Amino acid sequence: MSISGIEPKEASFWEAEGEAIRCQLCPHSCLIPVGRTGICRVRTNKGGRLYAMSYAKVSSIHLDPMEKKPLYHFKPGQPVLSFGGASCNLRCQHCQNFTIAQVGLEDMPLRTVPPREVPALCRANASDGIAWTYNEPTIWYEYVMDASRQCKDEGLFTVSVSNGYIQDAPLRQLKDVIDAMNIDVKGFTETFYETICNGQLAPVLRSCETAKEMGVHVELTYLIIPTKNDKPREIEDFCQWVRDRMGVDTPVHFSRFHPDYKMENVPSTPRSTIEMAHATAVSKGLEYVFIGNMPSERGENTYCPDCGLILVRRSGYSVEVTNVVNCKCARCGRDTDIVW
Repeated sequence: MSISGIEPKEASFWEAEGEAIRCQLCPHSCLIPVGRTGICRVRTNKGGRLYAMSYAKVSSIHLDPMEKKPLYHFKPGQPVLSFGGASCNLRCQHCQNFTIAQVGLEDMPLRTVPPREVPALCRANASDGIAWTYNEPTIWYEYVMDASRQCKDEGLFTVSVSNGYIQDAPLRQLKDVIDAMNIDVKGFTETFYETICNGQLAPVLRSCETAKEMGVHVELTYLIIPTKNDKPREIEDFCQWVRDRMGVDTPVHFSRFHPDYKMENVPSTPRSTIEMAHATAVSKGLEYVFIGNMPSERGENTYCPDCGLILVRRSGYSVEVTNVVNCKCARCGRDTDIVW
């Protein structure tokens, strides 16, 4: 029996290699000997079979505004019940949720929430949906799938806030299970991912493109860290990729870094850098460019790309929908590109 009072569930996406197991959930493709876990700390080889040890183990439950995810073009202004688990499959030196994302199951208090109880918790908290967030939902895969299906069966929406570090087959199984994703593109060079995150960039970009292709509503976040991923050329390359591969209607959030975890000696992002990124994105033709962790009227509101009319006014987490009629701009009739 697990420490949470519920049995671990046999994991999906693995194959045996002798007594070891090759996990096929994320791009690390860990080869896990008997009695050991993968880099995620939660998927364990027990007697030649892989088990999801974090199944139904919950570290955090909060009612958040949708804009905190951040998701600006998916049900704006609605609250969403947000669940966090434990650990992660990346090792980002700037992790802002490191107390739950960079530790193991034994390092924090956890409660048991069976999948069948999740919809009732949403209703009790006046939320029409669930968000998997705070730590990486990918490594919680079996629980996210089971609980999300329960929610979908009861007419609730589902959101995943992810680093995008997942292999193609498990990602494609999220079709019709997850409605919206905010995916962190943490930098736009392989060097950044290798040295700062202990991962790779290419699989993340593939995940973003695949999720969009699947019909999931996708928004992207790029946290700009001084001296690490803030070069104008890197930002330009990122914006070009969004335009060419994701589409100009994909919302992009440039977020301001603040010192944390193993990067306490790195200063906060200057306003000028954030404004440079915003201007670069606009110059590349991106239609919905937002700024996070820094007040900015132009970077918080949604404007109609055709006529410039304000459609959604935001101040922090305060949201006012205006000038929208039948999901279209009240002035020019263009679709708002928002999931209402």
